[in-house]
Amino acid sequence: MSEIILTYVQGIPIKRNFVENLPYNPNLVSRAKSLRKAGNFPEVVFWKQVRNKGFWKMDFDRQRIIGNYIVDFYVKALGLVVEIDGESHNDKESYDEKREEYLKYLGLKIFKTTNFRVLHDLDNVMKELEAFIMVGFGTNKEE
Repeated sequence: MSEIILTYVQGIPIKRNFVENLPYNPNLVSRAKSLRKAGNFPEVVFWKQVRNKGFWKMDFDRQRIIGNYIVDFYVKALGLVVEIDGESHNDKESYDEKREEYLKYLGLKIFKTTNFRVLHDLDNVMKELEAFIMVGFGTNKEE
């Protein structure tokens, strides 16, 4: 069976990695909506870079519910979670670790950065995300 190519990043074909049947807690819908509405500034800055398939034609969702967690951004076709950590993550190391283990257990890949980097080094954050996708989801041209 041939792999489905989602897009090309810097000429490298990026294969689809859709993770089916992700658990979903409907009790978190209003919380996810309020987080979207609140508009955490670093997340808004990042969103402006990726919305409307503006980043390599990939479709990003904001404040996506996965199981009992809400992730900052999610690329469904790749099974990719993007987390932008700020002060709300301070003193929550064990919670974050448990959450990350759970997401990885589901077969998702996680790209993490910080509020500070999004606000002060956005170009490099986007380049690092690009590289993360090329390494994690890219295929060899010979395949």
